[in-house]
Amino acid sequence: MGLPALEFSDCYLDSPLFRERLKSHELELDKTNKFIKELIKDGKALIQALKNLSTAKRKFAESLNEFKFQCIGDAETDDEICIAKSLQEFAGVLQNLEDERTRMIENANDVLIMPLERFRKEQISAAKEAKKKYDKETEKYCAVLEKHLSLSAKKKESHLHEADSQVDNVRQHFYEVSLEYVFKVQEVQERKMFDFVEPLLAFLQGLFTYYHHGYELAKDFNHFKTDLTISIQNTRNRFESTRSEVESLMRKMKENPHEHKSVSQHTMEGYLFVQEKRSFVSSWVKYYCTYHREPKRVTMVLFDQKSGGKVGEEESFILKSCTRRKTDSIEKRFCFDVEAVDRPGVITMQALSEEDRRLWMEAMDGREPVGYHGYLPDLAQLDVIGFNVVKKFIYAVETRGIDEQGLYRIVGVNSRVQKLLGLAMDPKTCADVELDSPEWEIKTITSAIKHYLRSLDNPEARVTEIHAIVHRLPEKNRQMLELLTKHLANVASHHQQNLMTVANLGVVFGPTLLRPQEETVAAIMDIKFQNIVVEILIENHERIFKDMPSCVAGSTNLQLNLSRRRSTESKAPSCSERPLTLFHTPTHSQKGGLDSRILITLCNHFHNTYAMDHSLCVCLCVIVYMCVCVCVSATSPSPTSPRSPSWPMFSAPSSPQPTSSTSSDSSLVRLVLAVCVTISAELMEDRRTRKLPAVGVCSFMSMRQVVDEREPEHYKNLHLINIVGKKARALYACKAEHDSELSFIAGTIFENVHPSREPGWLEGTLDGRTGLIPENYVEFV
Repeated sequence: MGLPALEFSDCYLDSPLFRERLKSHELELDKTNKFIKELIKDGKALIQALKNLSTAKRKFAESLNEFKFQCIGDAETDDEICIAKSLQEFAGVLQNLEDERTRMIENANDVLIMPLERFRKEQISAAKEAKKKYDKETEKYCAVLEKHLSLSAKKKESHLHEADSQVDNVRQHFYEVSLEYVFKVQEVQERKMFDFVEPLLAFLQGLFTYYHHGYELAKDFNHFKTDLTISIQNTRNRFESTRSEVESLMRKMKENPHEHKSVSQHTMEGYLFVQEKRSFVSSWVKYYCTYHREPKRVTMVLFDQKSGGKVGEEESFILKSCTRRKTDSIEKRFCFDVEAVDRPGVITMQALSEEDRRLWMEAMDGREPVGYHGYLPDLAQLDVIGFNVVKKFIYAVETRGIDEQGLYRIVGVNSRVQKLLGLAMDPKTCADVELDSPEWEIKTITSAIKHYLRSLDNPEARVTEIHAIVHRLPEKNRQMLELLTKHLANVASHHQQNLMTVANLGVVFGPTLLRPQEETVAAIMDIKFQNIVVEILIENHERIFKDMPSCVAGSTNLQLNLSRRRSTESKAPSCSERPLTLFHTPTHSQKGGLDSRILITLCNHFHNTYAMDHSLCVCLCVIVYMCVCVCVSATSPSPTSPRSPSWPMFSAPSSPQPTSSTSSDSSLVRLVLAVCVTISAELMEDRRTRKLPAVGVCSFMSMRQVVDEREPEHYKNLHLINIVGKKARALYACKAEHDSELSFIAGTIFENVHPSREPGWLEGTLDGRTGLIPENYVEFV
C-alpha cells in the first residue's frame, strides 16, 4: 500500500488520525534521506574506484608502449614486425578506452552526485525545517490554549475579550503553519519520483556510452587481432623447427668447447685479478680486461659477476711490457707483471689458469723473467754489499735531496723501491745503477734505505726483547694483548681514512697498556717509551704473537712456551689424549746428578774460549745437562724398581749387564767429553757460516748418536729438564685411575713439580701427597 493522502481540512481538526498519517509521511522522508545519503557515498566510492582502475590501466598501457621487442639478428620478418608493434597497438586500444572512461568519470559527478545532494539539501532538508516549525507552533498553540482555558470567569470582560483575541491569533497562525508543512511533505514525496531517479538514469547512460565505445574499438581492432594471431602461430612454428638445431649446437659446445670458441673483436679479453696495494696489506680485485694489439691499449672494468653490474669506472692504459712472474717470487699462481706507458709502477695480474696466462702473454708479447728475480727482503745481510749499497744511497740523498721536505717521511712507489734494491743488491747489476738519474726519485732511494734496514736478518734488539717479554706474560693477559694488538693493526691499516697511524695509536694506548708503578714526574717523562713499545707490538704483531721466542731467550722461556702451547686448548683433553702410565710407582729425584757449579764452569769455558754470546752458552750448557741426565737415568735404575726402564718403540737390551760405579763414572766422563768435543767443532764451523740457530739441532743429533745405545726414549722428556721444583696450576679436573696418580679439580696448585720417567706425566705434591699428574692438564706458574 501507498502513503495516505493528507487533506488540508484535516489540519484544522488536527485529529489523531491526521497525526498518524502525517507520521507515516515523515518516516518515509527519513528513509529516503538515509538512502540518498548512502547512495551518494557509494557513488563517490564507485567514481574513485573507476579513477583508480583508469590510472592502473593507463600505467599498464604505458608499460606496454615503452617496451620494445628486440629480435635476434640484424633483420626481422613480417611476423616479427607485427609482433613487435603489437604491444603498442594494445597500449593504443587501452589508452583510447580509458579516455572515454575519463570523460564518463568527469561527468559522473555532475550527473549523479550533485543532483542527489541538491535534492537532499533543497527538498528533504526543507521538509525537515518545516516539521521543526510545525512542532514549535503546535507546542505554542497548546500552551496558550491551556492557559486561556484556565482563566477565571470572574475576570473583567475586557480582559477576557483580549484573551480570546490572542488565542484566535495563535490558532490561526498554527493552522497556516500546518497547511504549509502538509504541502511541503506531499511535494517532496512527489518530486523524488523524478528528481531522484533522473540522475541515476544519466549515470547509467554514461556507462552504456563507455561500453559501446569499447565495443566499437573491439570491432576496429578485430583486423589487427587476426593478423597478430597468424604471426604468433608462424613464429611458434619457426621456433620449433630451429630449436632442435640450436640444441644440437649447444651439445657440440659442451663436448668440445675449444673448437667452437668465439673470435672476439679484441685481441684478448677475460677476467683477471689485479693486485692493489695498500699501506699494510694488499688485496686482489677482479676486473674484466680487454687488450687491443694494434694500439696496445689495456682496458679494465671493475665488475662483480655475482651482482651482475659495474662496480667502478673503466680504466685504460697503453701497454709497455709484460713479464711472467716466477712461482717463487709470489704466493699466487698464474701471475704476470705489466708496465704501462702512461702510468707509473708495475701492475701484477693473476690469470684464471696456466693456459689463460699463456694466452694473455702471447697476446701482449710477454717475455720470461731474465736477470732480476725480485728483491727478497729475508736475504738482507750486513755484508760488504749491504754497506756499499747503503753508503751509495746515503751519498745520493745528501747530494741530491738533503733539503727536500718530508725527507724519509714521504714513501716511494713500492715497485720502484723493489726494483732499485734488486738492481743495487745484485753483484751483476749494482755497478750499472746510476742514482743521479731522474729515474730514481729521492723518495724511492730513502724508501729503499728503510726497506733494507727493516729486512736485515738480525732484527733489532727491542723487537726481540719485547717478543720474549710478551711470551712470559700470563696466558690470559697474552691472549687479551694479542686480541687488542690485532685490532689496532687493523685500525692502523685504515689510517688514510681514520687518520690513526701506528704512532697515533701508540700515543693513545701507551699509557693505557703500560702503567707506571708509581705516579712521578720521571714516570710521566717515560710515557714516550711506552708509546714506542705499543708501536712495536702493532708493527710486529704477527711475528710476536704467532712465533714463539727462540731458545736463546733462556731456559725459562723454553718451559713457558711449552706449557703455554699445552694450555692454549679451549677444552679439557679427551681420554685419548691422557698419557698412558708405564710405571705405577712414584719416582724420586735422580741422585748423582751434576752440581750446578759444573754447568756454570762449562758456560764460562765456552764463553771465554770461543767468544760466544752468553745466551748461546746457556743453550749449550742446557744441551750438555740433558746429555748427562739421559746418561745418569740410563745407568742408575732405581733399586726398588721391579724392572729396568724399557721404552716403547725403541730396542733395549733384554737383560742389562751390571756395571760398577767406576765404569759408570768413566762412561759419564766419556759422554760429557764426547758431547763437548762435538759441540766445539760445530761452534767453530757455525761461527764461520753464521748459521747459529743450527747449533742446537746439530748438537742434539750428535748427542743422540753418542748415547743412542742407552735410552733414546729419554729424548721425549728433554723439554721438561728446566721445570724441576716449580709450581703448576691445573687447567682441567682429573680423576685418578691408579694409586700412583693424583685427583684434582681445575685451579689446583701443585708444589715441587718435576718430570717423571713416565712419558707425558709430571710428578708433583698436593696436600702432602706426591703422585703423577698428566702433563697436558697443567700450566706452570
